[in-house]
Amino acid sequence: MEKYSIKVLGFGDNVVDKYEHIKTMYPGGNCVNFAVYSKMFGAESSAYMGYFGNDKEAEYVIESLEKAGIETIKCRQLEGENGCARVTLINGERIFLGSNEGGIRGEVPFVLDRFDLEYIKKFDLVHSGNYCFTEKELHKIKETGVYVSFDFSDDSTEDYFKRIAKDINFAFCSFDGTEDETKKYLKKIVDYGAETACASRGADGCILYDGGDYFIQKAVPLEKVVDTMGAGDSLIASYLVSYLSLIKKGTDKKEAVKVSLIKAAEFAAEICTIEGAFGYGKKYE
Repeated sequence: MEKYSIKVLGFGDNVVDKYEHIKTMYPGGNCVNFAVYSKMFGAESSAYMGYFGNDKEAEYVIESLEKAGIETIKCRQLEGENGCARVTLINGERIFLGSNEGGIRGEVPFVLDRFDLEYIKKFDLVHSGNYCFTEKELHKIKETGVYVSFDFSDDSTEDYFKRIAKDINFAFCSFDGTEDETKKYLKKIVDYGAETACASRGADGCILYDGGDYFIQKAVPLEKVVDTMGAGDSLIASYLVSYLSLIKKGTDKKEAVKVSLIKAAEFAAEICTIEGAFGYGKKYE
């Protein structure tokens, strides 16, 4: 496995995805997945920062992060339910059935203090997302000089894009429209303030816009899809780790984008061949 001298932090959500059709729970959440995938892809250091509940679901996510070698020294455990979602699979495609809206994490948003920010400065990039309750803290991170990436969702509104894009460097989203519609969508996000915007398009691959050029990357074909859970998160993590590593080495930005998109498509395809977000599963009653 290739190694990258990049240090990243996932800041925000952690959940347990309960697959009801097989009564098995898997650790997940956009930021947990980002941290684990970055480590799997070869990042030098990968950490997660956020709130856990104090139930058995929380304990399983913590145990899984320890097993994956993810640093969690800035996490906190609170009295209450951990984030939990109910999921099923239909022909390998994940179908969400409901959630507890982040559990205790949704009730007590993380507020970054000076000590958190000093910790954050040791990383090259911090990643967060739409369901992380971290929006008000993003500008603090960006002001430290650390790169910020953010994963929007299908229900992100126009006002939400306007509010968030100026506080991040790298924007990610999924989009089901045509190629032309996707390009217009990405341009809008960059116009709002993000440096680059990338849309994942499932079997159609992804498109990235850097404010000047569009980069189209086809999906890597698979003979069998086991589980698409985490496909988008793995694309984000591997792209950013590769891209930032190449930029550090002085590679031309456009070349770095092209090379990193190819690597990201290949890595995301691999993730679709394992169960759950990153393969750790445990039976529940």
